[in-house]
Amino acid sequence: MKALYFKHQFSQIKKAACLGITFLGLAFHADAQEGKITKAHFGLIYPLSTNGTHAPLDTNNLSIHLLAGVSSVEKGFSYAGLSNVVRNESYGAQFAGFSNHIGKQANGALFAGFLNTYRSAKGSQFAGFANLAQKNVEGAQFAGFLNTTGGDMSGVQFAGFANVAKNVKGTQFAGFSNTAKNISASQFAGFINVAKEVNGSQFAGFINIAKKVKGAQVAGFINIAETSDSPIGIINIIKNGEKSIATTIDESQTSMLTFRSGGKNLYGIIGMGYNFKNKDEVYAFEAGLGAHFFKSKSFRLNMELTQTILESFEKGEYFKGTFRLLPAVKVAPWLEIFGGPSINFVSTNTVEGKALHPESDDLVLRTWQRKNSDFQQSLHIGYQAGLQFVF
Repeated sequence: MKALYFKHQFSQIKKAACLGITFLGLAFHADAQEGKITKAHFGLIYPLSTNGTHAPLDTNNLSIHLLAGVSSVEKGFSYAGLSNVVRNESYGAQFAGFSNHIGKQANGALFAGFLNTYRSAKGSQFAGFANLAQKNVEGAQFAGFLNTTGGDMSGVQFAGFANVAKNVKGTQFAGFSNTAKNISASQFAGFINVAKEVNGSQFAGFINIAKKVKGAQVAGFINIAETSDSPIGIINIIKNGEKSIATTIDESQTSMLTFRSGGKNLYGIIGMGYNFKNKDEVYAFEAGLGAHFFKSKSFRLNMELTQTILESFEKGEYFKGTFRLLPAVKVAPWLEIFGGPSINFVSTNTVEGKALHPESDDLVLRTWQRKNSDFQQSLHIGYQAGLQFVF
């Protein structure tokens, strides 16, 4: 269904582009006379207008057409129920119920119900579906679906689905994806950001991809880069970063096998394991973020914030949020031993979950239960120790 939808939408763009090309073709077949400047140009559709067949050569200060208008240059306001076609430059604001087509540079604002096409622009472009620029844009692009810039984008791009640009000196916002070669600011996307050089940050709901990032990469799941010192994601595949496999155990006898990955400063954690104290809620899953401090050749301090769940895949829940400090000693270039204290917040409605941290336990700081709820909350001190293989 999605493929059919996108096919339909792009066919609509082609139809709109063909419409603009048709009018431009008619324009270039106009009489080879010297153009004139008119105060106002009114009409139905080319050549049924006050400028007649001479319209493609004329410069107008005001243009109003019921369906579509053609001109050489627009120096002021123009409106068309369907499309405006300007062979050269436009100045001021251009409004069209369906599309605006500017042959050279748009200086001012473009407003179209569906599509704006232009070579370059200085100003803002608003389209219900897409803004398509061949070269540079200085200003902003706003589109319900797609913005594309073949050259430099100096400003911002807002699109419901995707932004595509060569070089961006500003910010990209898209509901699904942003793509740029070089970006000097930040990318915000609901799903994916793609760039080569990022002098700023990337924020994506699922994945960020870049070559070099001078800033932060923040993703709901995965970051990929050659160099990125501060990636924030569950999985971070950084070429000049660090990846490791660790085995750990904590105060509740939950043993985990975890994958840690990240850059020089930050890393992500994902793992699974088994609780040796319970009989039913024994399957453990963990995800979180960590940071390195006080780094030296043989020692560093790791600070981690994680979320752990224990599951029987039946009725009942166990959630544990943990903040821990883990001094780590490197005994070999590929091997690290770590362990340290933690503070934990547990929320559970299972018998085994409550038994893991009873109120009588010396490590439990506080236990409470809300009214009209079978969930018990507790705050307790714990620990974690482990062995980590670095690669």
